[in-house]
Amino acid sequence: MIIAANLKTNFTRKKTKEYINELEQFLDGNSVSEDVLVFPTSSSLDSYDGKVVVGAQNSYPTQNGAFTGEIGLEQLEEFGIKTILIGHSERRHVLGESQEFIAEKFDFFKSHGFKIVYCVGEPLEIREAGKEIMMDYISNQYEGIDVDYENLVIAYEPVWAIGTGLTPTLEDIADIHKNLKDISKAPLLYGGSVKVANAKDVLSIDNVDGILVGSAALKVNDFISMIKFADELDK
Repeated sequence: MIIAANLKTNFTRKKTKEYINELEQFLDGNSVSEDVLVFPTSSSLDSYDGKVVVGAQNSYPTQNGAFTGEIGLEQLEEFGIKTILIGHSERRHVLGESQEFIAEKFDFFKSHGFKIVYCVGEPLEIREAGKEIMMDYISNQYEGIDVDYENLVIAYEPVWAIGTGLTPTLEDIADIHKNLKDISKAPLLYGGSVKVANAKDVLSIDNVDGILVGSAALKVNDFISMIKFADELDK
C-alpha cells in the first residue's frame, strides 16, 4: 500500500526534517513493506536519503524561468525529488488551475519520469446531483491525462470531505473506487478527512490501495499509526 502525507502549508524546514527523521526511525526499526510518501511545503524541501519518499506539492512545468513565486524542475533536481502531487482540489478550486494547465503539468513531469500522484474529486453540489453527474464530473478531470502512465498514482479526494471531518460512507468509497478502477488500473488512494479513527476501515476497502492524509498526518505518531494499520492489513 501507499501511505502519503500532504503537509500543505505547515512546518518549517527544521520541523519537516524532524518529522521525516522520526518516520525514518520508525521504518528502520520495523519491517514495513508500505510505500511512505511525504509532501512538504516548497520552502521545506531538502535532500533525504532513506525509505521515506519526499515529493513536491506543486511545481511550474518548466526547467526554470520568469515565473515569480513558483519553483521548477531545476529546484526539484537540486534535492533529487522525482515525485509530485498534481491536480489537488486546492490547486483546482482555491488557486484556479484549469484542467488544461493541469494536463500540461502532467505531461511535463511525465516526460521527466516523475511519480505523479494525480488527484481527482467532486464538490458537494456535484455529489448531491447524483452519481451519473458526479462520475461525469470526475471523468472530465482525466481529460488530457495518460491513465496508463507507469508511474501514475491516483488519489480520489471528495472536495467536500477535505478538512471538514466529513467522510463518505465506506460503501460509497468502495463504489466510487470500483468505478475509478475502470478508468485506470493505477494504484488508487483515498483522501478526505482520513484520520486514525477511520484509517483502518478505509484501508480495508476493496480497490483502496492506500491513503493520502492531510491535517491528520501533522502529528507524526498519528501518521505512523496509519502506516501500522496498512502493514497489519498486508500481512
